[in-house]
Amino acid sequence: MGKKKILVLLGPNLNMVGVRDKGVYGDESAQSISRQIREHAEKLGYECDICQSNHEGDLIDRIHAAKDVYNGAVINAGALTHYSYALRDAIACVRIPFVEVHMSNIYAREEFRHKSVLAGVCAGQIAGFGKTSYFLALLALGDLM
Repeated sequence: MGKKKILVLLGPNLNMVGVRDKGVYGDESAQSISRQIREHAEKLGYECDICQSNHEGDLIDRIHAAKDVYNGAVINAGALTHYSYALRDAIACVRIPFVEVHMSNIYAREEFRHKSVLAGVCAGQIAGFGKTSYFLALLALGDLM
């Protein structure tokens, strides 16, 4: 059997990590973090594709396409986490395990960030550990696939 394939989806503004809100997200670039996610996935024996989009429909299309290609997925939907029922429905459709990730502790931030509409269709949620949240999600997927 071949390597497990993992999809990492990054939502709006996550391309600006390292530039925006450095007190929340740090100053390491999104490109550097993506490279480290790929390296960590490789160490775990996974093939890993990373897709970032600022457009909800693009993320939905990637989720739909994941159905017969990937064994599991990690999603940091950014602000879409808190209100995108369309993303929630897309995740529910594909029937592969998703782990929801947030670099910041969303429960220690503004109240509107405390609710995730995605949580109910994801296998679990990891938040508050910066880029390490992604690495933990990859580990968690190993037990779910």
